[in-house]
Amino acid sequence: MSERSFKPIRSLTGRVRRRPPSAPSASLAVERIGDRVSIIDSAVYVDGDRVASPTTLGDTYRSLREHEGAVAWIGLYRPDQHELASLAGEFDLHELAVEDAIVAHQRPKLERYDDTLFVVLRAAHYDDAAEEVQFGEVHVFVGPDFVLTVRHSESPDLSAVRRRLESNPDLLALGPEAILYAILDRVVDGYLPVVAGLGNDIDEIETEVFGSDPGVSRRIYELSREVIEFQRATRPLEAVLAALTAGFDKYGTDEELQRYLRDVEDHLTQVIEQVSGFRHLLRDILTVNATLVAQRQNEEMRALSEASIDQNEDVKKISAWAAILFAPTLIGTIYGMNFDHMPELHWVGGYPFALVLMALVSCTLWAVFKLRRWI
Repeated sequence: MSERSFKPIRSLTGRVRRRPPSAPSASLAVERIGDRVSIIDSAVYVDGDRVASPTTLGDTYRSLREHEGAVAWIGLYRPDQHELASLAGEFDLHELAVEDAIVAHQRPKLERYDDTLFVVLRAAHYDDAAEEVQFGEVHVFVGPDFVLTVRHSESPDLSAVRRRLESNPDLLALGPEAILYAILDRVVDGYLPVVAGLGNDIDEIETEVFGSDPGVSRRIYELSREVIEFQRATRPLEAVLAALTAGFDKYGTDEELQRYLRDVEDHLTQVIEQVSGFRHLLRDILTVNATLVAQRQNEEMRALSEASIDQNEDVKKISAWAAILFAPTLIGTIYGMNFDHMPELHWVGGYPFALVLMALVSCTLWAVFKLRRWI
């Protein structure tokens, strides 16, 4: 194998890095794990053109040494510790960054380790069928002459980014930074359909709230959780872009890339503002829904109270008439008992007296109940 002619490459931190002519320990590691399918795509570029498409890490290392001024872009999907150890040995990756790349579930951030950048990005995808937001994660190592992308989910799909850059060699020729900014642009652009999907969901919820849908409270809560998770994916990215912007002058970033990143910043700002608005809107919708639920409950309680009052009035009327009818029945029952020796039993005026007594008691009870508005 011919030795690579080494050309100094200025890194993102402004340092000049020269790759050693050989790395035997890394090569040995590659031979053991070179056939793993976690390598999605690996390419070596010179002046923006793809000059090699290695299928293993070992071939990628050798091709990178053989081409002067080359840049390698290695795309990995859920690599194991052995692969990352091989990459760390070849490209001098910091152990803390490698550990983060293995563990995953990181917040978006940017870390500088000597002449290597480590960037964590969280992508988002809106699933129309399930009407929910799905999140992905990608870790990007950016060095003077290499870019490593480590994905732990199907999203984001970086093959489109690679095709776009390869169709624009002038942009790709700007080096690893161009690849990083293209990935950032892809991730941020992927937020826009999510924002549109969440906006549609909120519109539907508003309709359901005023339509008295009993399940709307649960949906508001679930959507609020998605918005909060989406906010956790987007808001920290603002600090990442700010850190990259702050290094424009210090690291001599190309003007075209500066414009590229500012455009990404503009899109991200719009997304963050809309997501923040969604969160406040959902909070207001939840308050309105709680108010409407309370109103409906009050109306139901009022209806129950009115029904109970009406029922009480009916009971009063029934009770009053029952009492009125009970008095003459009681008198008639007493004088209808079969005894020979009873007062007034042989009295000539006994019968008229009983009738008058019945009428008097009934009229008296009627007057009392009428006065109390029971009848």
